[in-house]
Amino acid sequence: MDHKDNQSPQGETARILIEFLEVAITSIVFLKGVYPSGAFERRRYMNLVVQRARHPQLRDYIHSAVFGLLPFIQKGMVERAAVIFFNTDGIPVERFVFKLAVNLSYGSKVEEADLEFSLRSFLIKLSVSESLTKVLPCDYRWEITAYFRSLPEASANKDVKQWIPTDARQWEQPPLLTPIKSMSSEPLCVQLYIEHPSLSEPKPQNGEV
Repeated sequence: MDHKDNQSPQGETARILIEFLEVAITSIVFLKGVYPSGAFERRRYMNLVVQRARHPQLRDYIHSAVFGLLPFIQKGMVERAAVIFFNTDGIPVERFVFKLAVNLSYGSKVEEADLEFSLRSFLIKLSVSESLTKVLPCDYRWEITAYFRSLPEASANKDVKQWIPTDARQWEQPPLLTPIKSMSSEPLCVQLYIEHPSLSEPKPQNGEV
């Protein structure tokens, strides 16, 4: 199913971005030690050694969630994609956020090698970013979340049905941001940063972390 030669610049950019996000999100889950190291296997991507989930359910969750964004990214509807870790109260304790912008009016041929070179640097930065993250609580969950510039129309479209509203609660105060990496070029701009709750964020009433 390789239609690269027939794809529009936007379609080609979206494909490269989606493949990158799948690898990057897997790298985040590996970085945070969510699962034992044996749950992953080493693969090469963009001439880097990266991690790939070995467990079918984990691999399929990441793959289906990310590739479910493809038609919406092609339409410029996705503002951010995030990996959220939250506690048993449903309050986020850490968010890895990819802020995305695809130039839909870009009409030139996409230089795949140039895009991949820029995105490759994100994976390199991620691999050495553990010191910027926080230790997760003993009981936590995680999910992949997308933030849309405009909500997709409710219809019989199977792409829309793959996504459901998150039940994760939002912080009351603006979060603390830690930049990881950014790129700004045609036709794609990407920012990666980590969000943590503000020091002035109200604590849960029951005192749980």
